[in-house]
Amino acid sequence: MLYLLAPLVALYRFVLQPVAPFAWFGLSFSLLDVAAAFRTCVALRQLKEQFHARHIAKKQATKEVTVQDVESRSFVRDVTATLMVVYGGEAVTAPALGIPCSFMISGAGPAFYAGIDAIVNRIPAIHAPSLETELPISILDGFTRAMLLCEIVPPMITKHAVPAVANSPWSLLVTSLVTANGGWFFVNMLSFLQPYSLSLTTPPEFLPYGWTATDLWCAPLVTGLYALLTHAQPFWADAHAVAMGWLGAAATESEKVQPVDPEYARALCAVVLAGMFMTRTIKTFSASTVKPLAGPKTKVQ
Repeated sequence: MLYLLAPLVALYRFVLQPVAPFAWFGLSFSLLDVAAAFRTCVALRQLKEQFHARHIAKKQATKEVTVQDVESRSFVRDVTATLMVVYGGEAVTAPALGIPCSFMISGAGPAFYAGIDAIVNRIPAIHAPSLETELPISILDGFTRAMLLCEIVPPMITKHAVPAVANSPWSLLVTSLVTANGGWFFVNMLSFLQPYSLSLTTPPEFLPYGWTATDLWCAPLVTGLYALLTHAQPFWADAHAVAMGWLGAAATESEKVQPVDPEYARALCAVVLAGMFMTRTIKTFSASTVKPLAGPKTKVQ
């Protein structure tokens, strides 16, 4: 298994190297960061254009005065929506854990996303999502989401100053769930992507079967898998030993189950996530009776 993951580990090392022109100014933005930012901003624009077209069609078809008028979009609103998607979950979990948010320490990240968002919104036209375009992008989504769930979320817990938090698997899973999904939750709840004025609405997670969305449950699942393989906390080391015992490879007292190298564990998590996202994409776009992006959100980070 490790030999099969070696090319992905090497690919990760390459795409995580700082790239120009950011490296010229001492910024550590990598090729993967740039790809993730463009993917996020493009997906947000696709959603906004889809919602705008759907709202105009509804207004013309019904002629009801209750249908809200279209509001002119501003750059500030668009950038705020983007930053909320990226940092909204962290804005909830970081204060709850008593640690500073990354966007309060440095403005490089918010400025980076704001710049990418401005570029994307200047593009004359964006291709509508389709199976041919979304299927390969699902692989990119797997790689970028693995970075969030394996590199960003676990240290928030495992390096916490309070031992009760640092050793709590529950804290790890809840932090992963909220950090990965909190931004989209607030964007949808406040109707940031809709063409009309901001208004409260029920987010998709609170609708019937909203909990079954891949993006919702894959976050704690993959973070738990990464913690299990790397023994991020004592609980996961014991769980790994028990799991190996169930598989008939129980370790002796003198030879305990060894953790997997974090780079290889991250690569495996990326493969799992890419598989999940590709399956979701095929189910969404392959059937002719299913309209693309039928749901109100698509996770891309």
